Amino acid sequence: MTRRSCFITIFLLLITFVGVIFLGARSLPVVVETNLEKLPMKIDTYSGSEDSFPEKVYRELNADKNIYRHYSNEKGEKADLYIGYYGTAKGGRTPHNPLACLSGAGWVVLQSSTTTLYPTYYPKGIKVNYMLARKGPIFETLLHWYQSEGDLVLQSGVQQNIRRFLGRVFHNRNDGAFVRLTVTSTKEGIDKAKKVAEDFSEKILDLLPNYWPTEKS
Repeated sequence: MTRRSCFITIFLLLITFVGVIFLGARSLPVVVETNLEKLPMKIDTYSGSEDSFPEKVYRELNADKNIYRHYSNEKGEKADLYIGYYGTAKGGRTPHNPLACLSGAGWVVLQSSTTTLYPTYYPKGIKVNYMLARKGPIFETLLHWYQSEGDLVLQSGVQQNIRRFLGRVFHNRNDGAFVRLTVTSTKEGIDKAKKVAEDFSEKILDLLPNYWPTEKS
């Protein structure tokens, strides 16, 4: 190693060390307004109703805010919405893994890929995760994604980790949410179920940036 290379290496190490100390010294912001509970119960032609999981599920999820609702319209179309929000102090990310959770609950995952949605807020299209699972004669169509910085939609935990790091460095904030939309159907109704899930997910994507939680240091 040349003298110049050695100097650069030491300099970078010092910068990294100072950066770590600086980040560690900053106080973590706290959630002062969750806002997500203000998501409309009436969305287009859909009307919602609140629901809840057993307390042990909430303990395992360990989110700052949980939203669990059932939406339906007069056509008989139904969609279940879950949002788990994690503030910066909790690392901004859920330990929840839909693939593992479905399998653990006795569902057989038949398909796992992505689909592109075109909500008004994202006119160029946005990719989210798509899954199709089966338990006996019942099929479940599931769309899910991670959301950060209010309007940033991410497909994977890896992408979310990168954004969390950048957000923590530049904005002292790395909160995030896991969003899941499910539609249950029979085998004959799979195609319709996917369309309902996609259409309703687009409506949620349009709304979420306006109801993003507020954090303050």
